Amino acid sequence: MRILKIAAATTATAALALGLAACGSDDSARTAPSADASAATGQKFAGQTLTVWRLGAPTDVSNKYMDDLNAAFKQKTGADVKVQWIPWPDAQKKWTAALAGGEGPDVTEIGNDQVAAWVALEALADITDVVKNDPELQQIPQNLWSYETINGRIHAVPWGGGTRAVLYRKDWFEELGIEVPKTWDELVAAAKKIVEAKGKDVDGFAFNGGSDANMSLSPFVWSAGGDFAVFENGRWVGKLTEPGFKEGFQFYTDLVAKHGVSGKGRLTQNSVEIAQRFAAGKVGMYITGGWDIAAIKEQSKGKIDESKMAFFSVPSKDGSGPAPAFQGGNDIAIWKDTKNFELAAEYLKLAAGKEFGVRYAKEGGLLPLYPEALDELGADPAQKPFTETFKVARGFPASPNWAEANDTKAVLQNAARAVIEGKKSIDQALADANAELEAILNQ
Repeated sequence: MRILKIAAATTATAALALGLAACGSDDSARTAPSADASAATGQKFAGQTLTVWRLGAPTDVSNKYMDDLNAAFKQKTGADVKVQWIPWPDAQKKWTAALAGGEGPDVTEIGNDQVAAWVALEALADITDVVKNDPELQQIPQNLWSYETINGRIHAVPWGGGTRAVLYRKDWFEELGIEVPKTWDELVAAAKKIVEAKGKDVDGFAFNGGSDANMSLSPFVWSAGGDFAVFENGRWVGKLTEPGFKEGFQFYTDLVAKHGVSGKGRLTQNSVEIAQRFAAGKVGMYITGGWDIAAIKEQSKGKIDESKMAFFSVPSKDGSGPAPAFQGGNDIAIWKDTKNFELAAEYLKLAAGKEFGVRYAKEGGLLPLYPEALDELGADPAQKPFTETFKVARGFPASPNWAEANDTKAVLQNAARAVIEGKKSIDQALADANAELEAILNQ
């Protein structure tokens, strides 16, 4: 996915400068500068050229990264690399053309939530053995491989990541004597205090019921030990009726139905609309990433700036640490039609290995995947809510049909509204949603 970016800015604004990865530019190609082939150990691949597709618009920083990576690859293998930059909006079209017999890559960058769809189309190579036999790739935590692992087989390597946290009015917390919540109860108490002080037209903690609602629901579900669906015995099995999911779903809908910390008249608002209300002084807290910061500053005409905003991790129910939140990120994969799988595998291991993997993430504004590098970034208090959450981040079901359930059919958004509006009991709503989810995922 086009994922969160951590801008290389001042410490005070670094975590607030997360944004969407760059997209939209003309395709451009660069060939790595030639290194001395005699420096390469074993010239098995000398004279060969690998084609690599990068997504987005090239910058001086990303071009320097690719030049360094490809020079190291040349030194190691003797092979050259041709890099082609594909704008994010054009990626689907380019991959589709390549799959139909067009000129495709050997190695490609890909959004982690796009992997399942392209595996279903048999476009990405199985790299399970490559990954499991590489000591550095094995250092990437197992919780970060959910999108890349389909039916027990690995088809991509995580390259850089991102997650979400709670954006809150820091000035309101100071004014009202509110401490950063560490439990669900404290979160509700803080939200109620905001509503009591600022008025009932203010959402203490904004309920997201729009297209990206599950980004806000999921931390509570996962924190309670629930999940959306799992792949068992060749089919997707919904888990919406199990106790963990029900507990997290109940807490989330109770923010409106029981606690009244978000207005019943705003059950379909998405994160964009919530950000607009935040800018208007009508929201105290909501779950998002830092890409909203610039828009909030602009829409508020500077009245709400970094001094009045901050992030904290979504709390777990019992205060044991951050709740798991959505794991976004970009991956690197081998195109199934590559004519030189062995050479492509060498490139993938070098690019996603510790040295160049950490550089890719940091220089591209993403969270590094290797624990030591993530801890180093987390030493900055402004980054800590994201780095600590990312350690326990999780992904949605790795099904090519998840988007239909999540966005198009809005299965859980409809269930939540039915419960809040009193049209269904929580048990009936989740049973109906579970049946619909299974039908969609198993199409």
